[in-house]
Amino acid sequence: MTALGQMAHGLRVFAGDIADGFFEITHNGFALLGLTVVLAGAVLVARPDLREVGESRLTNWLQARQHAALGGILPELDAIDRATAINPNDLPKQQAAVAFWLSRKYRVAPEPLSALVAEAYEIGAKTKLDPTLILAVMAIESGFNPFAQSPVGAQGLMQVMTRVHSDKYESFGGRLAAFDPVSNLRVGVKVLQECIQRAGSVQAGLKFYVGAANLPDDGGYAEKVLSEHQRLQQVASGRAVPVTTAPAIRTLAPTKPALPEAEPAEEKLASLS
Repeated sequence: MTALGQMAHGLRVFAGDIADGFFEITHNGFALLGLTVVLAGAVLVARPDLREVGESRLTNWLQARQHAALGGILPELDAIDRATAINPNDLPKQQAAVAFWLSRKYRVAPEPLSALVAEAYEIGAKTKLDPTLILAVMAIESGFNPFAQSPVGAQGLMQVMTRVHSDKYESFGGRLAAFDPVSNLRVGVKVLQECIQRAGSVQAGLKFYVGAANLPDDGGYAEKVLSEHQRLQQVASGRAVPVTTAPAIRTLAPTKPALPEAEPAEEKLASLS
């Protein structure tokens, strides 16, 4: 074998030794890594407190990364749970028709309106009140603005006098629940139900609800509600009802049905203006 051949052979042997050594190191490294993972898993199983700490730190790290990526806005993956909204296409056909019609007329997004329509139908079945009547009251009272407030303090979708009916909000966490759409709807329906039962008819009950029980007339309030109620009944039955300009929101505040005379007469008259 020539000197050149011996050199080439030596290089091949040297390269082979390096490759074998690298393989051995890599093999042992993977084995060591696997052993480390197994041991770490065993420790986490035996020490759940360490696992919880690790999960918490990892979660905080991921949230911090996402926080930075959003420019300082803290993400809340469960924020959707606070939203009062559903897909109108998930509603029964009748309810969906009502939701879309109200959405067009009052220029409110159909998703939150769909949630209110579904709630009105559910609570209407429980209270024996027509759900379209409930929605008509809501439409005339606030135009579906959950943050509406009248000059005399009626608040929310159903324009309930929060200071008068604060006891009814206790089951919902307190008076600030007046601005939660569903809570306000449920309390408003309770007040409306009491008014109708006391007055003996829907039309007379609406006069009680608006706070005009002791006044000669209700300023056309009951007529507005019943007209909207009739239109909603037609929409629910599948009829094509044209969308007209939404009526003006009333400013007369309801009184407590059990004590309609408790509200000063001058306050009622002032709210009619």
